[in-house]
Amino acid sequence: MPTQWKRSPEELHKTYIANTEAFYRIAGRGLAEQMDGFCVQCAMGLFAHSASLGQEHVDAVNALYSKGQPRPTWLLWALTAEVAKQSAFLPPLFFWSLTEQDARRGTDCSRVFVRMLTNILLCLAAVDDDVTYAEAEYITECADKLNALCDSAGVKKGKPALRPEDFVTSAQPSFLEKNPPRTADAAAGQAPAREGNAAGQGEPAKPDLDALMAELDGLVGLKQVKKEVKSMMNLVKVRQMRKDAGLPVPPLSLHMVFLGNPGTGKTTVARLIGGLYAAIGALSKGQLVEVDRSGLVAGYVGQTAIKTQEVIASALGGVLFIDEAYSLASGGENDFGREAVETLLKAMEDHRDELVVIVAGYTGPMERFMDSNPGLNSRFNKYIFFSDYNGEELNAIFHGQCKKNGYELDQEAEAYAKEFFDALYAGRDENFGNGRDVRNQFEDMVIRQADRVAAMEAPSKEDLVRFTKADFLPENEAAGAPEAGPLAGGK
Repeated sequence: MPTQWKRSPEELHKTYIANTEAFYRIAGRGLAEQMDGFCVQCAMGLFAHSASLGQEHVDAVNALYSKGQPRPTWLLWALTAEVAKQSAFLPPLFFWSLTEQDARRGTDCSRVFVRMLTNILLCLAAVDDDVTYAEAEYITECADKLNALCDSAGVKKGKPALRPEDFVTSAQPSFLEKNPPRTADAAAGQAPAREGNAAGQGEPAKPDLDALMAELDGLVGLKQVKKEVKSMMNLVKVRQMRKDAGLPVPPLSLHMVFLGNPGTGKTTVARLIGGLYAAIGALSKGQLVEVDRSGLVAGYVGQTAIKTQEVIASALGGVLFIDEAYSLASGGENDFGREAVETLLKAMEDHRDELVVIVAGYTGPMERFMDSNPGLNSRFNKYIFFSDYNGEELNAIFHGQCKKNGYELDQEAEAYAKEFFDALYAGRDENFGNGRDVRNQFEDMVIRQADRVAAMEAPSKEDLVRFTKADFLPENEAAGAPEAGPLAGGK
């Protein structure tokens, strides 16, 4: 059944502007950049509950931007990848500050925000002309969590938001139900367990250990990392066998520190570790929850502990991955990051058998972070270093992106790719992004190839999938590129 909330991308943009401008008039335009980022993140979470993903979802996300803010350029494959790794909804950092301001001033800007977000999410849910029960439940969850923060801060009551369940048009299974996350059943090549299975237990099947190990082995480079992960797995397995045999088992900390530059596969390895630990029974679920400072730290006394506890609760049974963890200790004695660290340390003690914490970041800052609190060094005793990818490995990652997304290189481009990524590695500096630079390069090439093919009168199927040497760099740089080499940093 069609829904009254469906909007074209142009109409959706106008709806977004109308709602956000009304909010900015009372809360200030300074929130525009954070608002756009938060609404895009909400869209990803919402689309995980959609029946399917298509170009209409991409067009919808690309329509979400405020006046004066940069317009995003999502592609379907990138959107799908982001949707597939969505975790629980968390209120944005600025909303905590907004509720405190409302409580002090007797205003209700935060309640207006909840109503505005509900309207925007309903329009996003309807871009495929269908609002599912799962989408309505997600929108309701978002609104309920935000209103709970308003209540706890003492914000006065306001006009209630719309009830999303009143606009449901179907009960289609969600995108994630059709495409289970790779951290669990789908990563193992298994079908998810159904309620009322043959054993009558209703418990999800464990990830397939062999499939996950094969995925680990299939990662480009990371030879030493793979060796250390396998060593940890052996240690945990033998410890479990000793326990089953009635033998004493020494204390074992599964928490880890990942050191290295961005784009070296730290998040990917953390996800695999969660699945591997679940496969051998060390964790009950094996999901990965990824956060940074903004996902743990709030703006007022007492709120950080609550925010951190919510994140920890969502990670129980799996892995909590904290990127750039050193930022939690970078603000001095009165910084709320220290409150997040203390809350985290207590949770690691209270949930030692159901939570693995992995902290990650640049080597130097992470070493200083570990020395900032005695409890950190005592709980994290396993360090794994992720080295930069060399030119050959960058080239292999690039070819993997091409194969995954249905692109091929012609003979000249194939030869140039090796030269290009060797030069990228040789010219790297402190901004070198490793695999991220490869991903940025691939996305740029997709756009340049599309511009080139669109100018053809009747492009063939081969034209649609083929990269040429000209696609590697913008036209004004391509002529001198072989001698000069590309700049490190991708874009």
